Parts: sequence; structure tokens; C-alpha cells
Amino acid sequence: MPELTDLSVIRTLCEKYDFALSKGFGQNFIINPGLPPKIVDASGVDKNWGVLEIGPGIGVLTKELAQRAAKVVSIEVDERLPPLLAETMAGVDNFKLVLQDVLKVDLRALIEEEFPGMPVAVCANLPYYITSPILTALLEAECFESVTVMVQKEVAQRIAAQPGSADYSAFTVFCQYYAQPELLFDVPAHCFLPQPKVTSAVIHLRTRQEKPWDILDKDVFFRTVRASFAMRRKKLSNGLASGFPELGKQGAAEVLQAAGFDANVRGETLGIPEFARIANEIVRRRGEK
Repeated sequence: MPELTDLSVIRTLCEKYDFALSKGFGQNFIINPGLPPKIVDASGVDKNWGVLEIGPGIGVLTKELAQRAAKVVSIEVDERLPPLLAETMAGVDNFKLVLQDVLKVDLRALIEEEFPGMPVAVCANLPYYITSPILTALLEAECFESVTVMVQKEVAQRIAAQPGSADYSAFTVFCQYYAQPELLFDVPAHCFLPQPKVTSAVIHLRTRQEKPWDILDKDVFFRTVRASFAMRRKKLSNGLASGFPELGKQGAAEVLQAAGFDANVRGETLGIPEFARIANEIVRRRGEK
């Protein structure tokens, strides 16, 4: 099969299968031949690994993954692509296509069925319009060793952000609760067809097999985080009082004091251990009533 990053090859395939790139599916095909091997290198997979890919497109990254990994399962929602992929992936016997919406798949069940007894990584060029929901589903499934994805640069920066920075957000805390992110490299717009209006970046998330914090109630913890960033420019006590109406302003202030924080502290300056202390204090107060 000719090089799938070659523009003439892409156009010939698209004409043959009457396929037009869909903005609705966020399709941007890689046309830089050096990029797929670089992304797969970053994932660290080898012949002992299974790989889940989301959005294979015409198979550019898929083929590179199949050469390195024991098995590749690609989830694709676009019903026009299977015939095209059948041609580009012909003869690749360690590849399987699952025609489904990744947000509707039982990921744990899929991994158990397709990759029994092997470590599994995610490696993908994610569609930008649903990056956050996909990453949320992947991390919450807690069945992957790592997630290496190409996303919009500003999303990658948000995931890897530090407390107190402009990019730091509730989504940052969510991702860092489940994984340790490493921002790897930028990918300019000219590496894609069509060219997106933004710069992309590849980020590697090594998932936490054990969480190093004592969190009494995960739901209360994430509710605390969301409340803290809902009013990020205001004092944390205001956000807590709004996110936990049962506390009220007085109760929110008491929680912060009991957790060892100044009354004027802002949530955007806190890390996971600090949010855990606040959330645990809220749980304890509930138990006392």
C-alpha cells in the first residue's frame, strides 16, 4: 500500500470511495509522514501491548501501531470509512475495526474481550470537537496503562497545567487525579488535511494505578473541585457555598478553617492534596450531623 500521508493517495482513495472529509466528525488527516512513527514512539508500545485507537480515519496512525503492537482495535463512528479501511488495512491481521460511537462503548468490557492478559494503551489523533468527553470516558474506565493523544494545543496545556496558572481548571484536576500528564511536542497545522485553524500537541498520560491521596468520597471531591472553579476569581468560600448550598457561607468558611486554609484562599491556587483536605472536611461534617 502506498504512503497514506501522500496527498495524491488520499485524494485517489477519497474519490474511489466517494468519501469527503467531514467537519461534523472533526476529520483532519495526517499528511506529514514523520508524524505517525513519532506519536507511536511516544506511546511506548511494543509487541507485548494491545492498543485502542479512536478515529482511525484512513489508517495512517493505525498502520504504524499495527507494526509495533500485538493487536490494534480502532473505534470509528463514521459509517463511510469501513470499505476504505478494508483496502488500506488489507493483510494486517492484528487489526480490528469496531464501528461504534466511543462514548457509547463499554470500554472495560471491550478491553477484557479484545486484549485478555495484556497491558493496553490508547493512542489516537482525537477529533477536537469532543476531546474532553472522550478523555473523560477513557480515564474513568481505568483500564488503560497510558493514553497518548494528539489534541488541540490549548487542551494539552490545560491538562498539564500547574495550580495558579491561567490554564489550570477543573478539567486539569480531573485528568491529573487519574493520570500523570507529560506535554511532548507541538504539531503545526500544515501537517494535516484540511489544515485546522489551531496548533495541535501530543500529550502522554501515564495512568495512576494507585491514587496517592486519602479521599473519603470521590463524588464530593470532584464536586468540591467544580465548585471551586465555578467562581475562580472569587474567594473559595463563595464557590463552596454555591456548590454546597447545605453548607451556606458560614459553613463554607468553617470548612476552610478546619482544613487549614486562609479565609481568602482561591480555588485556582490549590492542588489535588488541598482539594482532598477540603472535600474530606465536608464529608466529616456530614457524618457529624
